[in-house]
Amino acid sequence: MTILVASTWMFLSACGSNTGQNQALQAPGVALADTTTVATKTEKEAEDDDDAQANNASGNQNGAPNVSDATLSNLQAAYAGETTASAKYAAYSKKAQEEGMTQIALLFKATSASEQIHANNHRSVIEEMGGKVSAIKPAFTVKTTRENLADAIAGESYEIATMYPEFLSTANAADNQLALTTFNYAFRTEQRHKLLYEKALAALKANQLGTLALQYFVCPTCGNTYDAPPPKRCRISMTDSERFVKINAV
Repeated sequence: MTILVASTWMFLSACGSNTGQNQALQAPGVALADTTTVATKTEKEAEDDDDAQANNASGNQNGAPNVSDATLSNLQAAYAGETTASAKYAAYSKKAQEEGMTQIALLFKATSASEQIHANNHRSVIEEMGGKVSAIKPAFTVKTTRENLADAIAGESYEIATMYPEFLSTANAADNQLALTTFNYAFRTEQRHKLLYEKALAALKANQLGTLALQYFVCPTCGNTYDAPPPKRCRISMTDSERFVKINAV
């Protein structure tokens, strides 16, 4: 980020009573009044730089949004999206269990927990930036488990291809490290979720639900989700796997 350093200037006072020596220290043809003029001009240039920085902080002259404000807005949108996803996947889990698909019910329960971790991370950064989080009322429609899996894949695909890459780009421009961290955690985890949903849908279509996992492990830091015993540390956040949340019951 650009750090403006205010220009400073000093007046040199006469030293002693040796006028000849003082005159020798001055550049030929430059009077004291000229020195003052140069200093004043430098100060004005500094003020112009301050004005330019202020304009950049509030958007350019064409009204372009400030990247910090845009990042906060993106965080709020991501918080709303992850909160809704958590509630939706919890409902999808219940539906899968009603249809006798315990393996898929467990998957949705795990991803619901993961999305709530993302929402909590986003909320923390919003509050750190001085923003306010509005109450979210999730709205979604529960269909068949097969349709719910397709919907989940579509949602994750959008976040991976469009939403989080854009949010990460803006946060990078704002040099907001906390926003970059929480967005990256979600972005990389959603990639994992998409693969798990695709695997589950393929098993459902092939009538091979028995090939799916009956337990999942969720990283409490970033939400990373494993359908097998996880490595010693999370591949995304480096969190010790001993802290992971184990989900093996609906």
